[in-house]
Amino acid sequence: MAVKFIIDSAGDMIPAECEKLSVTHLPLTVRFGEEEYADAVTLSHGDFYTKLTTNPNHPTTSQVTPAVFADAYERLAEQGHEVVVITLSSRLSGTYQSAVIASEDFEGRVFVVDSLSATAGEQVLLRRGLELAEQGLSAEAIAETLEEEKSRIRLFAVVDTLEYLKKGGRISAATAVVGGMLNIKPLIAVRDGLVESVGKARGQKAANNQLRQLVEKTKGIDPAMPAMVVWSGSSDENLRRFMEDHGDLWGEKEMGIGTVGCVIGAHVGPGAFGVIYFEKE
Repeated sequence: MAVKFIIDSAGDMIPAECEKLSVTHLPLTVRFGEEEYADAVTLSHGDFYTKLTTNPNHPTTSQVTPAVFADAYERLAEQGHEVVVITLSSRLSGTYQSAVIASEDFEGRVFVVDSLSATAGEQVLLRRGLELAEQGLSAEAIAETLEEEKSRIRLFAVVDTLEYLKKGGRISAATAVVGGMLNIKPLIAVRDGLVESVGKARGQKAANNQLRQLVEKTKGIDPAMPAMVVWSGSSDENLRRFMEDHGDLWGEKEMGIGTVGCVIGAHVGPGAFGVIYFEKE
């Protein structure tokens, strides 16, 4: 009997990578008006940003349903596996609740962990779970460990434009216009399961410096734990500049690199980038 993992698509681990790691990937639904897609399955991250910047309809997303989770649990249970599920923050989506509802018929075999994060915040938690599984821990022990360690996950990001925060109703149109004129770059974080504004800077260089300061105000990046950098849109130019100037933040540690999908991408738009890591104890 092996421990298998399930992650929803808000974790921004693409299906091919999930297949490589024997992780089950369950997509949220993305809608542009009447057009409906399975996140990262029938709509890639790249195609999502093309639509985001050209389609007159701002995208909406809907949670993975209990029935979809139940089908995945049943399939893995029939193969004799225990299951650990990593979900998008329960404060951002009903996906966690769907996973819990579906797990009621699989007591002792399926363990659901609310990441209280999104995008690669989910992904580093899953990668930590995979490490624990390799050490021979049971699904229950892995879930308990992840519940303890998830409070150390830090996600800080720079947003390139205010336009999509305006479209998503996060800021007013007037604020977006003034901010655009002043070249304002918001900084955001995921804290206690919610996306929060943690600063703003005028220009990319100042924003990069402020992102560095946010990381430095923590106890630092735990070199023994998974960590990632992510970017959104069709170009990773902003991220590459940050890594060139501030890569000493993680030194010799190998950082995973990924792209931001539809759930967070709908709000931050293209050109955003972020750093996700476990803070040192």
